[in-house]
Amino acid sequence: MQGQVVIVEEQGRIDKLLSGILGKSRNQVEKLIREGLVEVEGSVITKPSYRLVAGNHIRYRYREAAPTKKVMIDFEVAVLYEDEDLLIINKPSGLVVHPAPSVKEPTLVDWLIHRGISLSTISGEERHGIVHRIDKETTGALVVAKNNETHHALSKQLQDKSMGRYYLALIDLPLKTDRQVVKPIFRNPHNRLKMAVIEGGREAKTEFIGIAEGSNGTALVAAKLYTGRTHQIRVHLESLGRHILGDELYGFKAKKGKIPRVYLHAYMLYLTHPRTGERVEVFAPLFDDMRMYIEKYFNKGEIDEKIQQDQLQKHFMDADYTT
Repeated sequence: MQGQVVIVEEQGRIDKLLSGILGKSRNQVEKLIREGLVEVEGSVITKPSYRLVAGNHIRYRYREAAPTKKVMIDFEVAVLYEDEDLLIINKPSGLVVHPAPSVKEPTLVDWLIHRGISLSTISGEERHGIVHRIDKETTGALVVAKNNETHHALSKQLQDKSMGRYYLALIDLPLKTDRQVVKPIFRNPHNRLKMAVIEGGREAKTEFIGIAEGSNGTALVAAKLYTGRTHQIRVHLESLGRHILGDELYGFKAKKGKIPRVYLHAYMLYLTHPRTGERVEVFAPLFDDMRMYIEKYFNKGEIDEKIQQDQLQKHFMDADYTT
């Protein structure tokens, strides 16, 4: 069997220990094991409950992506960075990332396959190299791994926070102060489409920095995530009594159709390149609708200066947060 080899340093169940080593869920690791893709000391192991001892050598590999039914693609996606290992794109609003039974239109994965990009299968073939999530209406920087080694390395960086994104959001009211929000998030028991701050939910931490206030009472803020919960920025803003423009799901009030989508944009993505070890920083230009709104109600020159690479990161380093 070809693949990667790791040596375990403690005893325990193979699914639990390998999950920690790979930074993947127990379900994903269990699938690898049941498909015969994991060996211990040269023997294939198919039981997730198999007990390891310290010093055991584990060899694992990922199944190659199966041929996928071709889908008609009539759109393009801007590529911000590409090499043999990874691809960073500027995702437009309305583009679903992963195929699903409920999704009828072409997805980002369909576009990647149409473009002939070799994709990793580490998170299951249906995810095709997508390292982190981004909502359908959210725009901005998204990284795609072209092979399983890159996907594994970037997943580890997500865990240790050496990879991440800075977001820009237009909100309905300015923040009184810069805020650090540490509140648990879980599925809203009253609306399955929403998440909510729920005691006992999954740990979630977001930092918010005020960038500028608009002439119409709105504001532009920057956000940095320390965890990756579903709808995290939207939920934490709602907990502060603030809402992203266009985000009617979480309480933004406006005349129907006046703002066509959620004005949330993954503006800057940073990571350590798995092959070279160099830091990669990529900026995703704002799309026309969000850019034109800013030009109409804000001082564009002031904002351009504040969201430059060095300035944006400095805002977060210098912030005196209210919690």
